[in-house]
Amino acid sequence: MLCIASASLMPGDRGGKTPAERDPVKIIRGIDNAPPFEKTVLTVGNFDGVHLAHQQLIAFARSLTNGTGPVVVLTFEPHPLTVVAPGRAPARLTLPDEKLKLLKAAGTDVTVIARSDPALLGLEAEKFVDDILVARFHPRHIVEGPSFGFGRGRRGNPDLLRALAASHGCEVHIVEPVRVQIGGGEAVMVSSSLIRQLLSSGRVHEAAICLGRPYALLGDVIHGHGRGKPLGFPTANLTTHEQLIPGEGVYAGRARMEGHVRPAAISIGRNPTFGGGELNVEAFVLDWDGDLYGLRLSIEFERFLRPQLRFDSPAALREQIERDVAAVRSAGGVPAKSGEARP
Repeated sequence: MLCIASASLMPGDRGGKTPAERDPVKIIRGIDNAPPFEKTVLTVGNFDGVHLAHQQLIAFARSLTNGTGPVVVLTFEPHPLTVVAPGRAPARLTLPDEKLKLLKAAGTDVTVIARSDPALLGLEAEKFVDDILVARFHPRHIVEGPSFGFGRGRRGNPDLLRALAASHGCEVHIVEPVRVQIGGGEAVMVSSSLIRQLLSSGRVHEAAICLGRPYALLGDVIHGHGRGKPLGFPTANLTTHEQLIPGEGVYAGRARMEGHVRPAAISIGRNPTFGGGELNVEAFVLDWDGDLYGLRLSIEFERFLRPQLRFDSPAALREQIERDVAAVRSAGGVPAKSGEARP
């Protein structure tokens, strides 16, 4: 069976339009729910973070379509390591729905979400290519990075993929990694693992370089201890959902809620001035008077301001928060309000 089919239209398609023109976004949950595909340009991976290297893969795939078939992403939920090695499963950079939005923005026509179950992850490399990639997607082209692994135990590599795909008339393209310069040192290869390391150490600006955008943490606003309001800085306390939380410290960033964007001073820590405790994620949203409780909030991390500190009194903490807010305004080019401290 050849990877390249003789007909250019899917069953039921008419009028010569590409799949992207007919339906600008398709999300298919489960490989078994995928319709018949023909002449796809396919890329496979977890795509956590949809960072610059992922975006480059999709852009290259887009360049190969020539208007004849869709760019299809096959991704996996949850991360395969949560099934095969739960102790090594990484914290997420993006929640599932956010990942889908980012994949669409990067240029995909169709995203197929495969459930990471033992049967699928246990397929030998040859069976994965023959029974999943070829039989389900009929690709003309497959686009991957040099570290791509597939099949049981990730035994498959780009060389094996190229050999297996060639027997089906499908061309494999291995795209060079994206390298960026961070921290004034040598250029490093962008990867989800690198971004997690940067975030965990508070290097959010460098993580943003690798992502192509600031890292965003999504959460629901809940009631906290109420310590911020008496200090004049009521904070939104977030409960997060499986995402990686950056290292402890105070950050300058932005908050997005209900279509609004505001500067924010973000604190990740254990409230050392008040005796410590569990890790909290809090954001003081500047120039916002509305009630945030119960809302879904997205906080974007732009710059690390300082580590968490223990202050001798609430008054000393308040003075520092005033300086933090001034630094947030300065970082975002937002004028200070009358009476506010300046950095």
